[in-house]
Amino acid sequence: MVAEIAAKLDRTQPLGRQLYEAVRAAILDGRLAPGTRLPASRDLARDLGLGRNTVVGVFERLAADGFVEARGAAGTIVARLDPALLHRPQPAPAGRLAARGRALAAVARGAARPHGAFVPGLPALDQFPGELWGRLMARRLRQSSAALLGFEHGAGWPPLKEAIARHVAAARGIAIEPERVLVTTGAQGALDLLARLLADAGDPVWIEDPGYLGARGAFVGAGLDLVPVPVDGEGLDVAAGLARRADPRFIYVTPSHQYPTGVALSLPRRLALLQAAEAADAWVIEDDYDGEFRFDGPPLAPLHTLSPRGRVIYVGTFGKALAPALRVGYALLPPALVAPAAAALRHTGHAPPLLVQACLADFLMEGHFAAHLRRLRTLYAERRAALVEGCARYLGDYGRLMPAEAGIQLAFRLFDADDGAAAQAALAAGIVTPPLSRAVLGDAVVSGLQLGFAAVPAGEIGPALRRLGQALRSPG
Repeated sequence: MVAEIAAKLDRTQPLGRQLYEAVRAAILDGRLAPGTRLPASRDLARDLGLGRNTVVGVFERLAADGFVEARGAAGTIVARLDPALLHRPQPAPAGRLAARGRALAAVARGAARPHGAFVPGLPALDQFPGELWGRLMARRLRQSSAALLGFEHGAGWPPLKEAIARHVAAARGIAIEPERVLVTTGAQGALDLLARLLADAGDPVWIEDPGYLGARGAFVGAGLDLVPVPVDGEGLDVAAGLARRADPRFIYVTPSHQYPTGVALSLPRRLALLQAAEAADAWVIEDDYDGEFRFDGPPLAPLHTLSPRGRVIYVGTFGKALAPALRVGYALLPPALVAPAAAALRHTGHAPPLLVQACLADFLMEGHFAAHLRRLRTLYAERRAALVEGCARYLGDYGRLMPAEAGIQLAFRLFDADDGAAAQAALAAGIVTPPLSRAVLGDAVVSGLQLGFAAVPAGEIGPALRRLGQALRSPG
């Protein structure tokens, strides 16, 4: 055994830990039988080239854990353990998952790389106000109080809730009391929490088809029965949803800028959706993931403002305007859900750190966020225009952009191509453009590519589209 241990010792790693683990493993798998006398600490230290104190420390730890017994002059003896508790070498676990776990893991397959042209949903990280954010964070650290370091304010830092209420009132026309704002770890945290709070495993829920994979993952993880409802030029087809399942527990929709097609839910469809939710006594989750950025026409009224009985839960995020890694989102709740949602939040881990929340509150309250949005709108309009012009120049033979008045990505519908193969060809050329078919859950037929433009400098968009056109010309 000594020779075996000596051969495996890595002198760049803690030697005492390696010796302990080697002796313990030999005892557990039966190579060191009960009653076996271990070498004297002085002899073992010499044979392994270790300090005697290291070996003595390992023996003491083994004795404390019950693997050996120190018997004075008789030496150190392997303890007598129940043979049933010992194990023989076995292959590693096969990674067995529950059915829900397998379904949840499958949702993430084929996810895009996190950087480059044209990753959808990624903001202009080069425009993040790092220096200003650092000053605000440093100030908060200096002023840090017990309220920011404990368990208080589990539903959100009160000044941030107030700042969010002011922001949605000014930007989206939503009047809401700060107490009804729930701060979450991004929009994804809100979706995961709401899925478990509002529905039981097996309950039917409507989801757009094609639709947002993040929402699908949250709902699959909650064990819900996803009812794919097709999307057309007016958004979610409410009549088709009623034909498939008229009793959803809740309805998930991205009405201002449907993900991933980009269409806006028309007013007749909005009213029909709210009517269907009322008839089914269902909640509506309105995900306004990039509603701050609208380039054509006046802002659309959120569903939240059209629901007189408070049936709509509005979900927003700061990830599309600042940085996804901040992991700060929010849900605007009906009064009946405020207390149970706050209680549930404490047990899900979906609350971002209070220090980050406090810094973000300062960022909003002092006017920095409004100024940042103004700069981004100008920048994104420039990058969007470069994308539209470049698609017409380099991709006109392969498809067309789908109309979209808002958001930080556009969908490019292919004329006659397998979008999965097209996306792979693009990836080989260094272009990240996920296929629209990846977002299909049911029987929707769609072939196209997602083109996120916010994180790509305007001068790089044309050359990237030229490479994409070359990849589409010879996808094999």
